Amino acid sequence: MEEEEWVLSKRRESLWVRARMVQAIRRFFIGRDYLEVETPCRIPTLIPESHIDAVASGDWFLHPSPEQCMKRLLAVGFEKIFQICKCFREGERGSQHLPEFTILEWYHRGMNYMSLMKECRELVISISSAVGCGSDIVYQGGKIRLNGAWEHLSVREAFNRYASMSLNEAIRGGCFDEVMACDIEPNLGRKRPTFLYDYPVCPGALARSREEDPGVAERFEFYMAGMELANAFSELVDADEHKRRFEQVRDYRSSMGKSVYPESERFLSALDTMPEAAGIALGVDRMAMIFTDSTTIDNVVTFTPELL
Repeated sequence: MEEEEWVLSKRRESLWVRARMVQAIRRFFIGRDYLEVETPCRIPTLIPESHIDAVASGDWFLHPSPEQCMKRLLAVGFEKIFQICKCFREGERGSQHLPEFTILEWYHRGMNYMSLMKECRELVISISSAVGCGSDIVYQGGKIRLNGAWEHLSVREAFNRYASMSLNEAIRGGCFDEVMACDIEPNLGRKRPTFLYDYPVCPGALARSREEDPGVAERFEFYMAGMELANAFSELVDADEHKRRFEQVRDYRSSMGKSVYPESERFLSALDTMPEAAGIALGVDRMAMIFTDSTTIDNVVTFTPELL
């Protein structure tokens, strides 16, 4: 018991930084006339994901993301919304993962993924100033410069630069995720933040395809110190394409012996009035790791599962 009390006490300084970070996030969005919303964390249906397993809550589920409900708000006319909330995923535990974690998610009507990169950059700079890091963040002995140009790197360019095979070879061989995790991600965001963009279209990702290249999704991920901090899209608003991708995910999950989850007819119906928009989910816990120079997510949350 004394050891557990010591562990909790040791987190005090990091939790102060995290608190200032969350306060800065709210000031940033409120100052830009975003509406802060709260949506239910217990829901009856899910947007299916190939590799994300939901946590059951009776016959319903604890949401892996507030995406479904927030997009329904966009569909009825909300223009700019954000939310900081707890999300849940079964079996996720590691130095950067928790089964219960905190997400910042925001949506902007009329914006695309490229303009969302600019807003993401402005948010991070604002947070850094608020927590006292300024324009240079020191993480594990390395300096990440926030001033000046940030790196914008397409997925194809990243494969050509860092990977042991081409992007096309990785897709054909079914090892895209493995090559990304082992060869590419550790190199991203080391001296300056990196936006990795233009991913191949993935059935589980609800990103719009580029008109001039339908095999490429208008999607980016944001990296600092080799760590993925955010995932963003120009939103897919085609209901038929949504259904096609959902079917692909269902077939994959069934073939792997995974649970196949019920889908929301209300969500699919809402796509009829869904406007052009962009949305992004940012990991608050991981961002706190960067600003507290922490190598483990455990140091930036109050209680980990093992202490309960």
